[in-house]
Amino acid sequence: MIELRNLSKSFVTADGPVDALRNVNLTIRNGDIYGIIGMSGAGKSTLVRCINMLERPTEGSVVLDGRDLGTLSKKELRDVRRRVTMIFQGFNLLMQRTCVQNIMLPLKLSGVRKADAMKRALELLEVVGLPDKANAYPAQLSGGQQQRIAIARALATNPDVLLCDEATSALDPKTTHAILGLIREINAKMGITVIVITHQMSVVQEICNRVAILENGAVVEEGEVADVFANPQAEATKNLVYPEMADANVALGSRHGQRVRIIFNGAIAANEPLIARMAMEIGIAASILGASTRAVGERAYGYILLEIPGGPDELAKAVNFLRQTPDVTVQVQVDYAAKEGQA
Repeated sequence: MIELRNLSKSFVTADGPVDALRNVNLTIRNGDIYGIIGMSGAGKSTLVRCINMLERPTEGSVVLDGRDLGTLSKKELRDVRRRVTMIFQGFNLLMQRTCVQNIMLPLKLSGVRKADAMKRALELLEVVGLPDKANAYPAQLSGGQQQRIAIARALATNPDVLLCDEATSALDPKTTHAILGLIREINAKMGITVIVITHQMSVVQEICNRVAILENGAVVEEGEVADVFANPQAEATKNLVYPEMADANVALGSRHGQRVRIIFNGAIAANEPLIARMAMEIGIAASILGASTRAVGERAYGYILLEIPGGPDELAKAVNFLRQTPDVTVQVQVDYAAKEGQA
């Protein structure tokens, strides 16, 4: 288990001190695929480098299976980094070495005999689906294949934790899907804890079971991915989960009226003809101002932004009707200024 306790990190720049991380508290359980997401500058990369002590926290601690990494010697930290390995957006392969030599490198540095290192590297080429690329050079491979070799190299020392720092950001969507599938398979078969650093909610949605949202160096929301998607609380989370929702609000500008946002929390709710049923059963024909749905595992999530005609009585009827539906959250936004100005 990894525990981040009151973790803070500050840098001194030409423009003054910068607080990259502020009092971060997270618990990552063994076997999790844990997503850490935020926009550029949120502190994600600093956080992942603190986890393996490539960056020393200014305050707070990183605790791995009960050991405070900040108290370890250099030799003990080297041992930890064999247990906590990393893959990167840029792959970081040695271009002058073959694929099998790249995979063997951490084993050679650990003092493993060449024959044993070669055997392990060839096994890992099978694991990542590239058994025929042992003698190829990275420049001869596609981006997705290079990332597979980087994953194999990270697995060479039989780690307990795999850190993925924007590992799919340089890949096209199809290749990203394949790499995420490989990481999920490695997590399931080898029991390796995976920490995914990303700015893409689609990556979290596809692979993670828990997620933390970073904004300006602080955790603004954390929990099970399904729960966060179902009912995002922080504004930063809403913008990441449903960017279309933010766009719809901007597009509406100062438009007045009665608006209701329905957030679907499960497949049954999302698949119901809810708006049509509301029109037929209580006679309120709402206008759809924006909508978006998506799937997380076997459950569907999304939102619909409605404009409700009439006045407060019609709004109350609509809200009462919608709230009777299981697995939905109903949010109300009202501005009668336009009508009052016309009265």
